[in-house]
Amino acid sequence: MATAKLMDFDKALELFEPVLGFEVHVELNTNTKMFSDAPNPANELYHAAEPNTLIAPVDLGLPGSLPVVNETAIRSSISLGLALGCSIAESSRFARKNYFYPDLGKNYQISQFDEPIAYEGSVEVELEDGTIITIPIERAHMEEDAGKLTHMGGATGRIQGAEYSLVDYNRAGVPLVEIVTNIIYGTEHRAPEVAKAYVQAIRDIVRGLGISEARLERGNLRCDANVSLRPRGTEKLGTRTETKNVNSMRSVERAVKYEIQRQAQILADGGTITQETRHWHEDTGTTSPGRPKSDADDYRYFPEPDLLPVEPAAELIEELRAALPEQPVARRRRLMTEWGFTDLEFQDVRNGGLLEVVEATIAAGATPATARKWWTGEITRTANVQEKDPIELISPENVAALQRLVDAGTLTDKLARQVLEGVIAGEGTPEEVVDARGLAVVSDDGALIAAIDEALAAQPDVMAKIKDGKVQAAGAVIGAVMKAMKGQADAARVRELILERAAQ
Repeated sequence: MATAKLMDFDKALELFEPVLGFEVHVELNTNTKMFSDAPNPANELYHAAEPNTLIAPVDLGLPGSLPVVNETAIRSSISLGLALGCSIAESSRFARKNYFYPDLGKNYQISQFDEPIAYEGSVEVELEDGTIITIPIERAHMEEDAGKLTHMGGATGRIQGAEYSLVDYNRAGVPLVEIVTNIIYGTEHRAPEVAKAYVQAIRDIVRGLGISEARLERGNLRCDANVSLRPRGTEKLGTRTETKNVNSMRSVERAVKYEIQRQAQILADGGTITQETRHWHEDTGTTSPGRPKSDADDYRYFPEPDLLPVEPAAELIEELRAALPEQPVARRRRLMTEWGFTDLEFQDVRNGGLLEVVEATIAAGATPATARKWWTGEITRTANVQEKDPIELISPENVAALQRLVDAGTLTDKLARQVLEGVIAGEGTPEEVVDARGLAVVSDDGALIAAIDEALAAQPDVMAKIKDGKVQAAGAVIGAVMKAMKGQADAARVRELILERAAQ
């Protein structure tokens, strides 16, 4: 694949105005699928399941099978629509979106077309410098997910060049809400940053509602980024591309910037943009052509004849509205003030997707500073090495328990890191790891005095220096004691005992 020519980003923005739009798919964490009683388990169980075991006849489109709407999915969809500031339709209905692809057993997807459950809303997104931008929401509609194809053979893992493909229908029928923005103007040089912030905002909203795990790397949240350019001073919109299923916040930002630079160079060279889907390549930071982008007419939408319209009662809508959590922007500002974090400290927590676990750790008894230290430090480093999410390694309750042992003097920071390692390895709670590994700080004066005597015997001139007022000389003895006791001595008590001896 030839490398595309890219225009300098600042130059591209001098010549063209970027116009954005986003389609974000949110997988709902219901117990069963959208239109069948097949299980829709949590991530770990879902990814561990054998292919084609989490299925029902409806998911495969078998003759005689009929869909039944998942009530919890409807409630979750209404809650999400309300959180996005949308109006909730008095009556909405499902439609058949017709297209053939092997991961779609019925040859059509049950979705919503001209009668979505939620419409005309907006969401505030906060950029890193605190700037607030309002993103207009066109609609949020319910649909089912498709299955998953794995292309075997070939060098890219894509259908081009593959020898054959395998299909897994476990994901077919998983409930989705697709959130579609209106056209977004005026982002200018901050277009990539706005893209990232928008997806973060959607993630924060759905996590706050508790309706999805919203993990991009697992596909719970998938973003399709639409980018087009129009020459400065013109009104006509340019041809858009749709970069599909970008699976991290940073990648969303990079993909939008790349498309701006790529399209700008093509237009400046007198070329034209093809309306198409494009694939994002994380390793090279580039996009490549997918397929020509279909318009709505190509899908031959028509009302789903096997499902009645969805007509939620006004009382249900108000019940769900009253249960909405605090909006993410307001919540973040409140937490930053309550925790006493600087902008940079708070951004570290937010960008790491750690707000919820830090909040839970504080609720379990840790101070904001120590909760932030553990989650953004040692835990995140270990998670990166193991290619896991930090919350998969240790619970907030165990982090708070670990910090209590440090606060009580049972552990030093160094020993606490060893205990953390044991907890992550599955050896038990922090208290159990301390007992099993014998890692508690030694504060018994008898043991400490014996170690001090041994250290002083090896450094006979140190005590004289201390008595002469050179108190810093005690550091050499403290270091020797700590080494002899494998880091488990109470350093503060060792210092006290040395100074007491010097005063005699």
